[in-house]
Amino acid sequence: MKSIVIGFAAALTLATGAFAQRDEIIPLDRVIKSQRGTVTQRVANTDISIEYGRPVARGREIYGSLVPYGRMWHPGANDATSMTISRDIEVNGKPLPKGSYSLWTIPRADSWTFIFNSVADTFHTSYPGEHRDALRLEVKPETGAHMETLTYYFPVVDGKDATLRFHWGTVIVPLAIKVQ
Repeated sequence: MKSIVIGFAAALTLATGAFAQRDEIIPLDRVIKSQRGTVTQRVANTDISIEYGRPVARGREIYGSLVPYGRMWHPGANDATSMTISRDIEVNGKPLPKGSYSLWTIPRADSWTFIFNSVADTFHTSYPGEHRDALRLEVKPETGAHMETLTYYFPVVDGKDATLRFHWGTVIVPLAIKVQ
């Protein structure tokens, strides 16, 4: 019994230490530049969650420069953006089975290839390969108001339909989601 109490006390001390670090004031030079973000949306009876790094434009030219046209790019920062869906869905009319995916793109000025890859947990420079792709779509980008920090959001959720948008700078890549 004594060892259980000692083990519990050690676990409590470790947990308390973790909370103290979370509450610690971090100097600005130690704050990561592309912070993590998460967006979760329930569409009918299906949960969709996206976890991603959020780079900031900071006056830089984004597309055709920081993000080259015609080359594989992961739309986020650091760890690859991941998307988890709890039930089968359709994206732009194409089936995507439930599961977890990393997101990749090949941006071009007039069309983007948007890729859902079955390797969900990977670093942003390590595209797992086309043979692991669950779905590839050609999507026409839209233009909108400047978004300083890369963002994913659901501006429309109606019944079994939703729109997911990737938005950074003035480029918006919309994806039409339909749940079963």
